[in-house]
Amino acid sequence: MPLVHMGDMLRHAYQHKYAIGAFDVVSLDFISGVIAAAEEKQAPVIISLAESHFEYFDFELLMAAVERAARRTWLPVAIHLDHGETLESAVRAINLGCTGVMVDASNLPLQENISRTRSVVDMAHACGIPVEGELGYVPGVEGEDAERHPGNVVYTTVGEAQAYLDATGIDFLAVSVGTVHGRMKGEPKLDFERLNEINRVLQIPLVIHGGTGLSDEQYRRLIDNGVTKINYYTALSDAAGRRMKDNGSNHAATGYTDIAKGIAGAIRQQTARCIELWGSAGKATELLEYCRPCRQVDHVILYNVDGLDTEGVNSMMQEGQRVLSAIPGVREVVTGHAVQHDASYRHCWLVRFADRAVIKSYKEHADHQRFANERFRPYAGGRVSIDFE
Repeated sequence: MPLVHMGDMLRHAYQHKYAIGAFDVVSLDFISGVIAAAEEKQAPVIISLAESHFEYFDFELLMAAVERAARRTWLPVAIHLDHGETLESAVRAINLGCTGVMVDASNLPLQENISRTRSVVDMAHACGIPVEGELGYVPGVEGEDAERHPGNVVYTTVGEAQAYLDATGIDFLAVSVGTVHGRMKGEPKLDFERLNEINRVLQIPLVIHGGTGLSDEQYRRLIDNGVTKINYYTALSDAAGRRMKDNGSNHAATGYTDIAKGIAGAIRQQTARCIELWGSAGKATELLEYCRPCRQVDHVILYNVDGLDTEGVNSMMQEGQRVLSAIPGVREVVTGHAVQHDASYRHCWLVRFADRAVIKSYKEHADHQRFANERFRPYAGGRVSIDFE
């Protein structure tokens, strides 16, 4: 089954009052465990990769595994960049296959947050990709979470939330109402009155970061007040850590595979519990009928060249691969030469777009126009192009 539009996924959850888990993954065991739980519960799922975790894995390599796992299952799946810090991060994530991105400028003054978020929204929407923004600040409480998310909690206000939505055009809003990144210290106290008012005014899917450590009742009240995406990592990490510690206590376990045995199963159990608790169990078939699939588009150009020798053609192709592959929404750029000597066209481009929307934004992008007008079209008079889905 193709990946599905994350905006459709969360709008359905918002309308029907349930939440979809956005489970941060850091390894193949995490991916396998999350997908296994979703299949067990026949539930939609968001597989999330946090920029704050990139020191633990190669983003490009793990993204390839996530996309493969998502396309191999029958479930509705979205792939999300969590806590992206810059426009460049969002472009890279989309070009590697993310179907949703978050820009986290919540630690900046409001106008700077708006400016950075707006730039990501403009770019991502031109690629057909929804954007999550954050207003207010959810801190970390200890260890690595405190290092990545330093400082004190800053609550989201209704007035600023409305101004932020109007100015940025975000699709979803991560709010700060008392959760923290990492493990809760003591009894969490959430401001449900504030959340209710934000939901009443904005009427868009809301997101909670720092989903670990809340009570069942708190989760239910969050969902009743517009929360449709819950980010979840610390409890998964702890479950994996406990499994490794238990394996390591066995004196016969000396190798990596001994220590890592059962991690995916521990992730599956924790994920399945959340899916059931948050109300998304059994929603997969319904969502497949509701959501638009995310379909890539192959832009193919067949052409002949006049005025360039073989070295010139190869140089032009190499430059095109470098320039065009950096344009937002371009997944891949492939060039080639005809194998048959009597072929009607001697050369080709295959430019893979993340979504139909990229056809227009790619055509209008300044880098594409510059390369096409200065380096390609003057020499490729005989050509044919077509887009395939």
